[in-house]
Amino acid sequence: MASRIQIPATKYPVERFTLANGLRVVLSPDRSAPVVGVAVVYDVGIRSEPEGRTGFAHLFEHLMFQGSENLEKLAHFRHVQGAGGSFNGSTHLDYTDYFEVLPAGALERALFLEADRMRGPRLTEENLRNQVDVVKEEIRVNVLNRPYGGFPWLKLPPVMFKTFPNAHDGYGSFEDLESATVEDAQGFFDRYYACGNAVLSVAGDFDVAEATALIEKHFGDVPSRPAPVLPAFDEPDLDGERRESYTDHIAPLPAVAAGYRVPDPIAAFDAYLPFSVLAEVLTDGDASRLVERLVQRDRSVTNIGGYLGFMGDEYQVRNPTALLLQAHMPPEGDAGKVLRTIDEELDRLAADGLKPGELERTQTRMAARLLQSTDEVLGRALPMAVLELQRGRPGLLNELPRLINEVTAEQIVAAAATLRPERRAVVEVTPGAGA
Repeated sequence: MASRIQIPATKYPVERFTLANGLRVVLSPDRSAPVVGVAVVYDVGIRSEPEGRTGFAHLFEHLMFQGSENLEKLAHFRHVQGAGGSFNGSTHLDYTDYFEVLPAGALERALFLEADRMRGPRLTEENLRNQVDVVKEEIRVNVLNRPYGGFPWLKLPPVMFKTFPNAHDGYGSFEDLESATVEDAQGFFDRYYACGNAVLSVAGDFDVAEATALIEKHFGDVPSRPAPVLPAFDEPDLDGERRESYTDHIAPLPAVAAGYRVPDPIAAFDAYLPFSVLAEVLTDGDASRLVERLVQRDRSVTNIGGYLGFMGDEYQVRNPTALLLQAHMPPEGDAGKVLRTIDEELDRLAADGLKPGELERTQTRMAARLLQSTDEVLGRALPMAVLELQRGRPGLLNELPRLINEVTAEQIVAAAATLRPERRAVVEVTPGAGA
């Protein structure tokens, strides 16, 4: 029997406080390298956008880079890059983030820039129309004119879910995007981009007292607005397999994806965590269960992957979410056969348990990836901000390697037993004549 490798918790310091206007702040100082990461995360994402405004959360992320009441368009870019830094933002199911990585001496510059656009982005008809066109082009490039575009993160939710927040196209329809108005944008900002609905996180080379003073200086007078009530995203569990297929005219090979409902990642985190490890047991590396069976032995798929969360952010997502398995098949591939084989392997795991060393190998690889990701300042600033936003627990980032290591073989087996055909949604991709 393999001995359990002990993986300790990391010890990145965490300081938390809240400004008078409601902005939550997380600080994680580390003087080992002269660099800082700054992240601002707002508690609004794809699931929060209103009906008739699909894609609006992502569109608004673009608008936040188009200048502010005090700075002209592109000024944010110039100020960050001029200091030797980099920046970006991204829209997720449950949050939107904005971030910079800069030399430590430029911390105040990043704080000023984020506070400036938190007061109000430059919402004009010109900026709106321009960014609608930019987002539409993104959809053409990333979805409409790309093989497997939107597979499975856009294609599977409407099969698995029935409610608008969970099922709609988060990239947005052209019709909804084109009908957006400046008034819509201002209303979205007023509702969701409030101090009370955001978290500021700073990680890296800074003095806590000095950083706190700078944060008070730049964010302290941002007008106070409370956080909106979080919408209910509740969704009934599946009571039978749901299955759909579609033709992708530029896909070279058939593909299939299956999503299984899993426990609430926040309210039932102890029950959720084994599914994170299970996904890796099934698909991580040549020795994993499904790679060994489907790729190497049966040759019924060319590749297969497994993960939690439709956008892969397994520890930064709310309920409902899913464990996803996705595979590409040879030209004459049979999705039904692939799914039956997956069922066989899950049944075998539930019946026979794990092989010697299988769990330890998986946990070690998972912990190593987590430890590597937190080496960079942004790998601490961003997840700590989201963990504070969703759980009030940014220090969970330190605990994750140890918690993963503590998942037991019995928990993995029990999790595998719940992945039944009647609790999954399936999407098949059929290549078209143009493939």
